[in-house]
Parts: sequence; C-alpha cells; structure tokens
Amino acid sequence: MSESKRASEDGDPSKAGAESNVEPFPARSGPWAEGLFARYSFGRAVDEMFERPGVPLPHASALYARLAELSSDELARRQAQVEHAFLTQGITFTVYGEGQETERIFPTDLVPRLITAADWDRLERGLTQRIAALNLFLGDIYGEGKVLRDGIVPADLILGSKNYLRAMRGLKVPHGTYVSICGSDLVRCEDGNFAVLEDNLRVPSGVSYMLANRAVVKRAFPNIFRELNVRPIDHYGRALLATLRAMAPPRAERPRIALLTPGVFNSAYFEHAFLARQMGIELVEGRDLAVHDNVLYMRTTSGLARVDVIYRRIDDDFIDPLRFRRDSMLGVPGIVNAYRAGNVTIANALGTGVADDKAVYAFVPALIKYYLGEEAIIPNVETYLCRRPAERDYVLANLDKLVVKAVGESGGYGMLVGPHATKAQREEFHARVSAHPDSYIAQPTLALSTAPCFVEDGIEPRHVDLRPFILTGRETVIVPGGLTRVALRRGSLVVNSSQGGGSKDTWVLGT
Repeated sequence: MSESKRASEDGDPSKAGAESNVEPFPARSGPWAEGLFARYSFGRAVDEMFERPGVPLPHASALYARLAELSSDELARRQAQVEHAFLTQGITFTVYGEGQETERIFPTDLVPRLITAADWDRLERGLTQRIAALNLFLGDIYGEGKVLRDGIVPADLILGSKNYLRAMRGLKVPHGTYVSICGSDLVRCEDGNFAVLEDNLRVPSGVSYMLANRAVVKRAFPNIFRELNVRPIDHYGRALLATLRAMAPPRAERPRIALLTPGVFNSAYFEHAFLARQMGIELVEGRDLAVHDNVLYMRTTSGLARVDVIYRRIDDDFIDPLRFRRDSMLGVPGIVNAYRAGNVTIANALGTGVADDKAVYAFVPALIKYYLGEEAIIPNVETYLCRRPAERDYVLANLDKLVVKAVGESGGYGMLVGPHATKAQREEFHARVSAHPDSYIAQPTLALSTAPCFVEDGIEPRHVDLRPFILTGRETVIVPGGLTRVALRRGSLVVNSSQGGGSKDTWVLGT
C-alpha cells in the first residue's frame, strides 16, 4: 500500500460507519400507504419523517405531500440527474482493496433529511460548548497539565497515548484554538434526542459532499426548498477562509494560506481541490513547499512566496520527516520548527488526536463541567471504560449485547458488534479485553434513527447519522446543516460508501 493511502484522513466519510454501534430496524412492513411509500416499515428506531405509519411529523408534512404526488419514474429521473451532476463534476471517492483502486461517484439519495429550527438551535449550542471545552483541554494538556493533576482525566491515558505529541508542549496557538475544523458525528437515539457518537478533531472530511448534495438536491426540489425556508450553507467556503485567516501569526497583515494535500491518490483528493477552489487558495503538496530559517515558503513561477497558514489534510505522522516518520514523502522537512517558531500556523494543530481518543471521549462531559462550569447540552452515548474493573466486568458479562471498540483503532478495526458476532468472536474479545482492559471501551447497541430514501421503485427507511462541521478561530461558526450519512442497503448499519453507504442533503428549516 502506498504512503498516500496509509496517510488517511480522520473521519473520512468513505470509511465512516464501520464503527457505528447501531441496531437494524425489524422487518415490520405493511401496505399502509399506496404508491412510493407502500413498503415503508417501522421498528424501534425513531423515524425522521413519520410519527407513525401514514402520519408525517408536522415539519415534514409538506415534503411528504410533495413526494406522494410523484411517480417512481419521476423520482428515478430526478435521481439520475443528481448522479449525472456528480459524474460531470467529478464528485468521487477512491476505494482501496484487493490490490486495486476504484474511483466511484459518491452515492447520494435525493430525498432530503429535515431538521427543525429548534433541534438545530440545541445542536448549535451544544457543539459550540463542546469544541470550546476540547480546545481548553488541549491547551491544558500541552501546557500546565492542571486537568491531569486534578484527576479529571487519568494522566496515563493522555501521556501514554500515541496521539500525544511532545513536540506540542508549550507551543502557543492563536486564540488558544487547536481545533479550527471539527466534524462531530451525531446520532438520534430512541428518545428522539441527539447524542455525540464521536469527535473528529484531526483532519475531518466530508464537507465537500455536504455542499455538493445541496447544489444538486435543491435543483431536484426547487419549490419545496423555497417553501420550507431552508437555511443556506453555501457560505461555508467563506467562513472557512475567514477562520483560517484569523489563525494567522500576528505579524501577517495579509496572510497567505495554502491547503496541503497528500496528492491525487488520497481518497479525499476531490475535497481538497474543491475546498481550495472555494476559498481561492493554493492547493499544494509537500514537494511544493520548503522551509528556510524556520520560515515556510511555497515554490511559485515567480520564486518563493511566504506561507502563513497551512490547512493540512495530512496526518501528524507524515507532515514532517525530520520529526516523525522519516520515510514520509508527503510532508515538509522542518515545518514543525517553523510552527514552533511562530512563523506559520497549522490547522488543525498537531497532536489534536489525543482529544478524540475513544477513551478520552468518555470524559468530555466532565471536561465541559470542569472548564466551563456547565452540563453538556448534547450527551455522549453511554460508554463503559474497560480500564475500570467494575465496568470491565460488566462488559465481559454482556458481550452479546454491547459494541466493543479498541481505543487506538479506527475504520471498524478492532471492534466487536456483540449482537451480530459469533460465539468464537465473543470468546476472542473476552480474552483480549481481559488481557488489555485499558485498550477497550464498550457502548450499547443503538437503534439509529431512519429517514426516507428512494430505493429502486419506492421509498423505504434507511439508517442515518449526522456530521455537522464546526469552525473555530476568533469565534465559532457552524453552517446550518451537515453531512447526513446513510446506510443505503436495506437493514444495513454501514454508512461506509465503499460498502453500499452514501449520503443525503440535510435541510435545517427556518423558524
């Protein structure tokens, strides 16, 4: 596997969903409606459109009525238009496996997901609160370490993490912002409320698909889009550029910003090029940059040009071969020295991965209380830390009911989905957790909410989650929406696009 493939992005939507600890809805279908909705089924999961069979939620009644007027042929025609638009624009992702690379159109469903103004207001407040606490936490652990001395988070959990970078100790970042771009994954639980499943703080991806979905889906339903007063998201590029400018070193009056990509072989390269165009900044690879006297420069046809801010889409390990992986050809030798000297800002900051560790995740509500003196507005999913003896014993006794995750893994590796695992698999994990309890957490199996999707010749429910994107510089900005990820296969829990998953547009409704 080439280095550009290994340097994968945190929270890559083409790999997402393999870790979703969700339970499929039971096959309880019935012909409660004619036409497109004849096969719509209900289970224990909350549905995003219906209160009960045939009865849409108040905010979804207009969209339901419009869909019910359409034939399957008409919806198929509009779905084909959406897919053609993605093809002509090159909206793709790359799947790696079995010794070959396959570039595919990013699957999208044309039926939008609706979120009320009241729900969004709570999410916006909760995500703003959460990112504030996480930035304070990162500043603390790379500074005084007060949170560790006070015992809020175990010191060994942080200092022993492979994502804790000693190169960041004592480094002051502009506005105390370590995480400028965050993509937190949310799920709607059985009680109808949202919870945070995980935080992606390193190099979160997927926002280009959010923007691309909006561009094509609002053309598929222009009248209902206007009628519902859907809040806009097309200012994301401007908001991201303003955030990055705010992160420039103080001496930079007109900061030059560049987006650092691993290159065309990275699965998210489309997004890198898309965002660079949106912001009007240079898209560069490591070979386009050089460090002289602790100052970062970009090679141009007119000579060297100083760079003040790097929006990096490369993992920590690959960004500087002088500090981390010596075999890396993707990064820039000496960029960490320039960073520590205050001559360039890297967004997101290096070492942020320690704060989205699966075990640290369990402490985020306590961190919100510790730093902000507030209760978490959006709760975590209940999490058992196997490093605690009582919780470890509970997990070992209930492996058939829980999802067990390895703390240091991602992309679905090192995970057991208890209800769907074999006896041999559960026995294997019993041995693993018993031998290395610090390396595992566990969570309940969730009944993830469902939303209507156009499938073949009708509309059926599919499981969904939500990844909003949070921008933080001098202030925090969250565009009203996010990437709704969909398990497009019937009964599937996997929103991984390489395994049949996809996405849909997210409409946040006006007041």
